[in-house]
Amino acid sequence: MTRSSYIFMDFDGVTHPWGEVEDFRCLPLIESVLREFEEARVVIASDWRMLFSLSKLVLRFSEDIRPRIAGATPHILPKKGADLHGMREREAMAWLSQHEADVDSAPWCALDDAPGNWLTRSRLVLTDFKRGFIEEDAEALRRMLNGFRNGVPPVARPRSGLDWG
Repeated sequence: MTRSSYIFMDFDGVTHPWGEVEDFRCLPLIESVLREFEEARVVIASDWRMLFSLSKLVLRFSEDIRPRIAGATPHILPKKGADLHGMREREAMAWLSQHEADVDSAPWCALDDAPGNWLTRSRLVLTDFKRGFIEEDAEALRRMLNGFRNGVPPVARPRSGLDWG
């Protein structure tokens, strides 16, 4: 059996353009990629996780994809403004540490429109917040997930002194 890979997913600027109708118009394209990779699991890393229950968020996804929503990242409160840089990645690593025996080798990537949320840029599929997830992003996600499937070693952690636990 292929090892699970994890996609930490933002909503605003990814599933729909930021600042427009929150209609999740880009989600069908994301789901089409997910259907190609049965081992891929989604972890919600959006601020929506603080506004809505996980069960409500899961309902946004197609019925066949819902069982593959693995959860939502914890919310970590920053101690100072500088802590905001890379915060989503710290939250993702906290989630991984609770669900994977070896965080260092865990296959993960992120879908987000804000590069400052992720210090490990090589694992980020960066969307344009004005467009959301488009075909170009789908190709980038496919490449990332194919790499995980084919055993491409994960990229090293950033040398930023991040506290992963």
